[in-house]
Amino acid sequence: MSRMSERTLIDSGSSFEQQIGYSRAVAQGDWVFVSGTTGFDYASMTIAEDVEQQAEQCLQNIAAALREAGSCLEDVVRVRYVVPNGQDFEKCWPILRKYFGSIRPAATMICARLLDARMRIEIEVTALKRGR
Repeated sequence: MSRMSERTLIDSGSSFEQQIGYSRAVAQGDWVFVSGTTGFDYASMTIAEDVEQQAEQCLQNIAAALREAGSCLEDVVRVRYVVPNGQDFEKCWPILRKYFGSIRPAATMICARLLDARMRIEIEVTALKRGR
């Protein structure tokens, strides 16, 4: 099988993945596609109230999925942020800068309602594994 056809499905343990029918991430060759990820702590299925803590947890969840796929945050080339309240986005900037400030992936911010009213941010990334 060629490297381009190798496909790995990555689960986080979130009940949503089984209930809805998706993977936290899909690694296909050198690419890793991480699904929209919210600020749930998947071990306890709890979520913080404030958007900053949720953004931090989102990025920790994403980093874990990337590691499992043999990648890392430094490989991220594209990020999409979805927030129900556009005014919350600026509160997240210090956290986003902490994780992506030196990487500077292409980015889009969308203001849209999320599935659960407790969710204040959702983050999706695409990564291209670099030769290590």
